[in-house]
Amino acid sequence: MSRLDSFIRRLTAQRDILNHVRDQIGLVDGGPILEIGLGNGRTYHHLREIFPDRRIVAFDRANAAHSSSVPDPENLVIGEIKETAATFAGCGAALVHADIGTGYPDKDAITLTWLPQRVAAMLAPGGLAVSGLPLDHAALSALPKPATIDPDRYFLYRRTDAS
Repeated sequence: MSRLDSFIRRLTAQRDILNHVRDQIGLVDGGPILEIGLGNGRTYHHLREIFPDRRIVAFDRANAAHSSSVPDPENLVIGEIKETAATFAGCGAALVHADIGTGYPDKDAITLTWLPQRVAAMLAPGGLAVSGLPLDHAALSALPKPATIDPDRYFLYRRTDAS
């Protein structure tokens, strides 16, 4: 598969799974949505469209988003995500979306040493996690995804315990 086709499949899976959350699952009351990896801001922009009444906080190392997709300063957290995300532990997030995979297995393996713990710590009980990388954590239970999404392309979890 070409890199272009892979990119299109990733973005399509991302959109389909987020729309599935909106249409079929819903979010727990209260709590913000956290966007881990703002990038160009496309997903942040989509989250604003599909969850217009929710606070959305975006994290990235630097702001490289399109001007139409930059959060207000109080909702933009810049710095090393491993550290900045830790400051949101216990915030009771309704949804955490993490798309910070690189496509390089060695680099993604390093990210996976801390990302599952950060996501679980940020989520409210019953909160949802959507990720481009698998999140192996005792507090996260995998949920069924739409049939349009390849099983290894994108992942959906619910925080099932109070720890």
